[in-house]
Amino acid sequence: MILDIAGAVAGLILLAVAADHLVLGSSRLARRLRISPVVVGVVVIGLGTSAPEFLVSGLAAARGDTGIAVGNIVGSNILNLTLLLGLAALIAPIPVASRVIRREVPLAVAAVGLFGLIAVVAGLGVRTAVILAAAGLAAVWLLVRWARDGRDEAGLAGDVEEFVARPHRTGLEVLRAVLGLLGVLAGAQLLVTGASAVAASLGVSQLVIGFTLVALGTSLPELVTSVQAQRRGESDLVVGNLFGSNLFNSLVGGAVIGFADGTTAYAGKVLTVTMLLSAGLAWLLLRRGRRLTRLDGALLTLAYAIVAPLLLSA
Repeated sequence: MILDIAGAVAGLILLAVAADHLVLGSSRLARRLRISPVVVGVVVIGLGTSAPEFLVSGLAAARGDTGIAVGNIVGSNILNLTLLLGLAALIAPIPVASRVIRREVPLAVAAVGLFGLIAVVAGLGVRTAVILAAAGLAAVWLLVRWARDGRDEAGLAGDVEEFVARPHRTGLEVLRAVLGLLGVLAGAQLLVTGASAVAASLGVSQLVIGFTLVALGTSLPELVTSVQAQRRGESDLVVGNLFGSNLFNSLVGGAVIGFADGTTAYAGKVLTVTMLLSAGLAWLLLRRGRRLTRLDGALLTLAYAIVAPLLLSA
């Protein structure tokens, strides 16, 4: 058990250090190329930090364990926009650009809605997996297009001049971001593996571990990255990371489940409705004042405390 505890602590330390470099490298690279930080958060960080959800849910679906496969995605989506976003707002208020609320955030909410509808009504089979995968590609295309539009407004000539003038600095920030992302994923794996082994040694039910430790563990990259981004004042990265993670959890994660199993049906309607309400609540709070206050953060955190028992009974 001592080795398991040591592994979990090592994973937590690696998470903190790697997430700091991931946020730093991504935000510097975004500024250098004049790409909106929220797009970097959605595409690069959001997709990368969702990898644990893909892995856990894909393996569970391949074993035929529907509850863990879909429940992990649904649980992570709820946790991202309640507890994690709430904790980030409690650290400091989160101002958000109006264009983000009009474009990226609704796109992520729509992705969550599509996933929930398909999971409950049609089930996650090969055909619906194709739909989700196509929707994921379309979402990435939209995000890249919006990023290109933002660069055109800032002036493409300046971007090229800056990019060429500082090739080594740019390459260093790319390397920093990539290594930071790999470190975040490795740290999360160490922490989840170690903590799961400790819980099993103490005789805790595997079901409880799956719906609490595993769901929270696969969301640790989002948690640490969001806290570090908020600490550095990168509020757009916070919002982009969490909403982007939900977007990719829903579209890519749902597609992975469908392709891995091919016949997954899901009856967790209450939990799915809770996921949709969580996304809607976060969106409404952002639209109300184009920022999340500490009071909003407390409300979101309280919302997770209220719905957490649903994760155990799903």
